[in-house]
Amino acid sequence: MGVLRLSHVDITAPDLELAVAYYTEVLGLEVTERTDDRVFLKCWDERDHHCLAIREAPRVGIDRFAFKVDGPGDLEHFEARAAAAGAAVERISAGEEVGQGESIRFELPSGHEMELVHRVEKVGGRLPLLNPPPIVPDLVGIAPPRIDHILVHAEEVPEAARFFREVLDFRLTEQLLDGGGHQTIAFLERSAKPHDIAFVQGPNGALHHFAFWLDDWDHVRRAADLLAYHGVSIDVGPTRHGLTRGNTIYFFDPMGTRNEVFSGGYRPDPDFPTITWTEDRAGRAVFYYEGVLNRRFATVHT
Repeated sequence: MGVLRLSHVDITAPDLELAVAYYTEVLGLEVTERTDDRVFLKCWDERDHHCLAIREAPRVGIDRFAFKVDGPGDLEHFEARAAAAGAAVERISAGEEVGQGESIRFELPSGHEMELVHRVEKVGGRLPLLNPPPIVPDLVGIAPPRIDHILVHAEEVPEAARFFREVLDFRLTEQLLDGGGHQTIAFLERSAKPHDIAFVQGPNGALHHFAFWLDDWDHVRRAADLLAYHGVSIDVGPTRHGLTRGNTIYFFDPMGTRNEVFSGGYRPDPDFPTITWTEDRAGRAVFYYEGVLNRRFATVHT
């Protein structure tokens, strides 16, 4: 089966307790474990140990992100393929990283550190696996059921996208081309949704945002109400993308890291053809209703 889905995103924050208060009380994530300098959190319908790790550090940025693979043999498979593509691959022993077993770690052409992991500690969700009800009545905040995707920057988007396609077997769902036909945005998936990861032209190693899934447009609207109530800085939305067709709000945590809540979109089958957007329609591609990009949307964190 290969790569299954996004497993977790690891970020840094200079005020760890403020970040935790925001991600638990406004976003509605649950703390699963604390160490001396890190806090691990998950969404209510996730059963793996964490989808987000926050490390206390002077800078605001990203440490790494991880994808989960189907079986232990996938680690050896992708280790060989990544090494053949020129990446220096590091083996991480079981227990070396909190909440997960053995993994491989390597640097992408975009300068980001990425992990592939198979075995992750199971801590359970808020619903039982036997005769579950469809809702949890006492959720806090926006309460997304799961993490959805990550968008990062790359100086050479085609190179980053090619690595994910040729080494990790991702499929290219959508792309934006400039006037010279050069790829400036690439959306890629492994889990039959519009994207699990996307690259947009910008400085290597930088984070644009990571996103949480909401079940429908009404939940996106409710998220906007809660963000405004808590005085959270909203970047864009509620609105809709042309790329992915998804409904969205972009907003910032107290440190300035951009989050998104996302709903809708389409289901790309394995033979789904790549959708191409052109530079003259870039505004509609990113924010379909407004048709233009706002100035803050280019903000990045390294």
